[in-house]
Amino acid sequence: MARISDFQVKDVVNVADGKKLGNIIDLEIDQTNGNIISVILTKPTKGLNFFSKEEEIAIPWSEIVKIGEDVILVRYKMNVEIDEKSTTSLKF
Repeated sequence: MARISDFQVKDVVNVADGKKLGNIIDLEIDQTNGNIISVILTKPTKGLNFFSKEEEIAIPWSEIVKIGEDVILVRYKMNVEIDEKSTTSLKF
């Protein structure tokens, strides 16, 4: 049997790029059947600031590749929006 506290101490790592995504802070559970829908992570912050808001990431349970002793491997693809004004074009 696994407890939420067992998951909270493990690092969550993206298998696509090997980067640490954060740590699990919560689980989203389907109340009708008790299945885990997704895990909720907090993204690691760069620097400590009392007023900074931690960013949360929801990763569907189906995207978990492997749960190990120290780490949870996930397949996570970030949604990147490109701002047309911020892109630069090169002319040759």
